[in-house]
Amino acid sequence: MVSPDSPWFDPVPLTGRMLRLEPLTEADADDYAAALGDPATAAEVVAHMSFLPPTSRADIVKIIAAATADPGRIAYAQRLRDTGEFVGTTSFYEITPNVRALAIGHTWIGRRHWRTGVNTDSKLIMLGRAFDELGAERVVWHTDIRNTRSQAAIERLGATKEGVLRHHRIRPDGSWRDTVQYSMLSTEWPAVRQRLEESSR
Repeated sequence: MVSPDSPWFDPVPLTGRMLRLEPLTEADADDYAAALGDPATAAEVVAHMSFLPPTSRADIVKIIAAATADPGRIAYAQRLRDTGEFVGTTSFYEITPNVRALAIGHTWIGRRHWRTGVNTDSKLIMLGRAFDELGAERVVWHTDIRNTRSQAAIERLGATKEGVLRHHRIRPDGSWRDTVQYSMLSTEWPAVRQRLEESSR
């Protein structure tokens, strides 16, 4: 097992054109709630996450605590660079420096920031950290087979669909989840970066 002292586990703040990614903390709970919006909107936003839609600040504190307690995960708050507005969360997880691989996920973005370029900027930031700074060979995404919006977004990034992991996880409602797995390799990153940078201008 690789020591958590490895730079791969260093929760460094990251900055892009639109966003700042900062380590998620309990102090973000109120902003987290505001970004989720009303209960109906929140339920839509986190419909395919690993937790039920939170209905109280205490629920959000528990979600944040679980994310930050996982030693194999770096959880980030996503904030607009210009205003500091909290727009969602994202994470690196399944960090395995010995094979130079990690996953990006546990991502949600507040409803009013959908289709604004925020997700593209977030992925540019994170892929840059993975490939350019850490020297990753492989980046992976996992998404619920029911989450067609997420699958489309991952495919727009240029990731390759590798297949379906059957009964891979258990959803918060107790049902089995089939997971669609995607990946991107270091050799594919330069072309992807150029295309995403051009599309985000």
